[in-house]
Amino acid sequence: MRDHGGNLDEAIRLYGGTPDEWIDLSTGINRQPYPVPFIKPSAWTALPGIGGVVALIGAARAAYATQGPVLPLAGAQAAIQLIPRLAAPGRARIITPTYNEHAAALRGMGWQVEEVGTPEALAGADLAVIVNPNNPDGRQMESARLLALLPKVGRLVVDESFADPTPSLSLAPQAGQDGLIILRSFGKFFGLAGLRLGFALTSAADAAALAQLAGPWSVSGPALQIGALALADTAWMAATRLRLHAEAKRVDALAAEAGWNPAGGTALFRLYETPNADQAQRRLARARIWSRSFPYSLHWLRLGLPGSAVEWERLAAAMTESALGV
Repeated sequence: MRDHGGNLDEAIRLYGGTPDEWIDLSTGINRQPYPVPFIKPSAWTALPGIGGVVALIGAARAAYATQGPVLPLAGAQAAIQLIPRLAAPGRARIITPTYNEHAAALRGMGWQVEEVGTPEALAGADLAVIVNPNNPDGRQMESARLLALLPKVGRLVVDESFADPTPSLSLAPQAGQDGLIILRSFGKFFGLAGLRLGFALTSAADAAALAQLAGPWSVSGPALQIGALALADTAWMAATRLRLHAEAKRVDALAAEAGWNPAGGTALFRLYETPNADQAQRRLARARIWSRSFPYSLHWLRLGLPGSAVEWERLAAAMTESALGV
């Protein structure tokens, strides 16, 4: 099932209200976004130029500490859609449970997809996928363990969409090796998911093939400009990492008071084991707070981090009511 967070329309359909009344914590998108700068009028009126692309790639290389080829795309999702077309359909293996678009995109292109539980079980696959840190449970895998898989699979895709708060986890410094594709998301950490920007860090050959599949102007002019500025803002990134890690602990404390047990997560989202996930989601929804439940678990509930003092107050009150069974 291709279920996703961010489905606020469904929350409104079920529980009423307007978008402005809701706090959407069903995603892992930073709710304190990077401040959008002034956008040059030409970014809206002209086709994106090579100069903007070069500037964005340079900023991404510095931010991700990589020297390998960097391909900007319209979000990590765009890369997920293109990667199955790099080779004839074969056998793919994915560590699950995880972000379900990887399997869906591969199956849609005729790949045989096997779901496995450990990196070692990926060996022998024509294409192997690992989300690190994983969504939704935040599972982390060491770089050495991942790199050891390279000679054992045709291609290794490492989706690092939630790695920005923990740069030491990233394989980006190893990018450029044949068979390794690293995906990075811009919108989650910078809180600008609507900009649709992401990157594939890979070998020269795969970068060229993906660029050919993506076609010209795969990233908008505004995304080029904002992305280059944000990725160069090291002070904002450092302060945001500190804040996110501290606030993740704050959400955990509220969940503990509600009687929920930690089940994983990252600095951008938290996962909890609840007595009944659907019931917990309904109680939060009555306070116009949308959370994420999962079709394969009766107990898992995921929460993003509030973005303002008012949102924290509303979440605390809703969690208290949930603890009381209101």
